[in-house]
Amino acid sequence: MSRASINTTSSSSESTAEPEIDAGTEQTRRTLLLGALASTACLGCFTQARAGEDPPGSDERPQKGDVLVFSEGDQEGKLITSADIPRGGPPVQAWPKDPKTSVVRSASRLNEILIIRLDPAELDEKTRERAVDGILAYSAICSHAGCPVTAWVKSDVGEKDVFKCMCHNSEYDPRAGAQVVFGPAPRRLAALPLALADGSLSVAGNFIGKVGGVQPG
Repeated sequence: MSRASINTTSSSSESTAEPEIDAGTEQTRRTLLLGALASTACLGCFTQARAGEDPPGSDERPQKGDVLVFSEGDQEGKLITSADIPRGGPPVQAWPKDPKTSVVRSASRLNEILIIRLDPAELDEKTRERAVDGILAYSAICSHAGCPVTAWVKSDVGEKDVFKCMCHNSEYDPRAGAQVVFGPAPRRLAALPLALADGSLSVAGNFIGKVGGVQPG
């Protein structure tokens, strides 16, 4: 009897101990699995973050030879031709694009451009020399506080339509090199030389003048 009891007790102890070992092993496996999953998730996040980075060259100023693409609307990203620019306005908003790498230089808002087509007879001599078939390009960033120049409206001080920044009402006349005709802006909009070949527009040189608003301090 006592021997049987000993055997029973011993078997009972063994059966009790085995689940404890299995539980420990299972816990270790779970820990390793969770760690692996967490590492994979982090790697995925890192890859996604890198994939979302702006490509090289996207924040560089327009380069000679860059083509121009729509920066907004249904045609966003599409190449702009001279036929896309309506005579007399309104202006078309554009980004420069590297034709070799297909990188759109949209990582800096200072690269946004206003393209407008005007009657060459309305342009002053210096502006006419820079125009191609009446088409001109200017920075779309106000020289006052760096707001976007978004409006093409009748001037507060004349009968002609002008570029207008709606932040502080600065107005620029593109017929006269985008000089300031109204408001607090301290200087004209920077001009961007253009070239025209077979109806396609491209950048012919660097911005003429400073791009962006007055820096505080």
